[in-house]
Amino acid sequence: MTIAPAPALWQNDTHGERPKDRRMRRLLIWKRVACAALAIPLLCAVGSAPGHAQDFSLWIKDLRRDAAAKGIRPATLDAALQGVKLIPRVVELDRKQPEFTLTFRQYMDRVVPRGRIEKGRQKLRENKALLKEISEKYGVAPRIIVAFWGIETDFGRITGGFSVIPALVTLAYDGRRSSYFRGELMNALRIIDGGHIGAKAMMGSWAGAMGQPQFMPSSFLSFAVDHDGDGRKDIWNTVADVFASAANYLARSGWKDDQTWGRPVRLPKGFDHTLAGHGTRKLIGEWQRLGVRRADGTDLPARALKASVVLTEGPGSAAYLTYENFRTILKWNRSNFFAIAVGSLADRIGDG
Repeated sequence: MTIAPAPALWQNDTHGERPKDRRMRRLLIWKRVACAALAIPLLCAVGSAPGHAQDFSLWIKDLRRDAAAKGIRPATLDAALQGVKLIPRVVELDRKQPEFTLTFRQYMDRVVPRGRIEKGRQKLRENKALLKEISEKYGVAPRIIVAFWGIETDFGRITGGFSVIPALVTLAYDGRRSSYFRGELMNALRIIDGGHIGAKAMMGSWAGAMGQPQFMPSSFLSFAVDHDGDGRKDIWNTVADVFASAANYLARSGWKDDQTWGRPVRLPKGFDHTLAGHGTRKLIGEWQRLGVRRADGTDLPARALKASVVLTEGPGSAAYLTYENFRTILKWNRSNFFAIAVGSLADRIGDG
């Protein structure tokens, strides 16, 4: 968060101060302003409140006892928690509100640019045999796996620059969502204890999403796969494990390989917009009778599938007819924009 300058706070009663004293007083005032404006106790307390370090130390001891009671080995706890420090930047990011909202077109231009489509086709070719093997095992098409990979981390290029354990410690200690993040922290410790990755090598986002598919620790424990059989589920560096883990997540979340995810459609004039949304599901034939058509104006597919009409930004915006697989994508990320982007990227990769 950017804090607007407030020179009036230090322009009074400064006559006679030495420059050094004045600078120190200004720094103290700025710190108080920052703390009050951000309303983030952790940012203000770390390194400043005399008793806070001891409080955190006691919290860590309690965490260690809890983890040990759950069967996590002392060596793992030493490796993960010895000297661990809070990360104020993580709390700032957790509190930060977006300054603006992307429109659907802006989002699609950013997330599904031409370069990503071309790169996705290249990755599909490079990993053709492996993707075919995984696709046959889990029933998820290669282009779908590659699309998730591309949108989550740009095909493994951007996986997050935070050490996961300190980030989760910070969020668990902070208090806003401490119960949830304490659970994810315990899951992360279990992953390390299982020998899948070392504590220092466990990198991810500020919120703890890890590796090339950006799994939270709980998702890792539920869905990660050791496809190459080396004894580790390595979603950070082993593409076989990355692809299989993503496919396993989708398969176990209800993916249907004989269906697509959805398609852009054209709505008739006077369409009843109260019918739009995930709450209304009709057979494709019923939508056809209501005047819904493919984007090019041709008839909808003649399949007895239930579908919903999703509007990207309300009446008059882009419309999509979405199927069961769209709902499965939403289990990965509950955003219509995200789900449409994944499906659209997969289609365009497959068209190549």
